[in-house]
Formats: sequence, structure tokens, C-alpha cells
Amino acid sequence: MFRRTYLTLALTASAAVAMSGAAFAAAHGNKMTILETAAEAGNFTTLAAAIEAAGLVETLEGEGPFTVFAPTDEAFAALPEGTVESLLEEENRDQLTAILTYHVVPGAVMSGDLSDGMEAETVQGESITVSIDGDSVMIDGATVTSADIEASNGVIHVIDSVIMPEM
Repeated sequence: MFRRTYLTLALTASAAVAMSGAAFAAAHGNKMTILETAAEAGNFTTLAAAIEAAGLVETLEGEGPFTVFAPTDEAFAALPEGTVESLLEEENRDQLTAILTYHVVPGAVMSGDLSDGMEAETVQGESITVSIDGDSVMIDGATVTSADIEASNGVIHVIDSVIMPEM
């Protein structure tokens, strides 16, 4: 119990550092949607562009709840050169949709609900795996840098890399 509480507190504290004060307050007070919360944070412009290109805006603005493991702009920039541009092309929409929906789990999964070795089925259909080592929480090898950012239709956990389904 202590470990889970400590983990939740540590991840929530890191969320306050990772997001601007206004965005963090909005995420926890105003209850904007997942997409509005991410847009307000300012470090998810690539994710927002990808969601729009994949035609997923209406879905992620929907009632939910959803849990989104949200890669930052830096995470997308770390992909091999040309990857993002290629994925944003109309002919690669199915692949982009598969990648994005692999970052979404139905329901609101808070950090306190996670356990080491846990698997969760994504909207894409494959499962992601949670790894916990001390204070570090990873989703398919991506480190959670901010957790439990609540929105009106779910929760966001910020991750430091883009996770990929088997294709």
C-alpha cells in the first residue's frame, strides 16, 4: 500500500513539473476533454496533428472514459527521420490509426490501478504491458513521466516515447 501511495504521489508531483501551471490547473480543475487538456499543455502538437490526420478527434472528444498514454513532441521527434511525415500522409492513415489507438485503453486507469506485469488491451486490439521498477513506471518500454492527469472523459499519462503495436 505504501509503495502504491508513494508511486501515485511521486507521479502526480512529476505531472505538476511537466505541465505548465495553467494547464495543470485546467486539467485538474476545469475538467476539459483529453484533447483540450493535451492542447493546453503545449507539448503535444505532434500528437494532436496525428489524431486529426487519423480522423480520431471526434472519438477522443467523446464521452469515454479513455486512458491515453500520450507521447510528447520530443517522443515523436525521437522517431527515425521522416517517420512522422510519412505517417501523416493519407495513404498511411490505417497505420497511423493503429499506432494512435495502441496508446489508448478503454476506461479510466489511474496510476494506483497499475501493477508490475499487468497487461491492458488497447483500443487497437493488442495489449500493452506495465513494468514497475521502484519509482519508474513503463508502458511497453516507454517511461511514464507524468501520471493521473484527469480530464472530463478520462485520464492522461504522459510517456517519453512512442509505443508501437506489432504490424
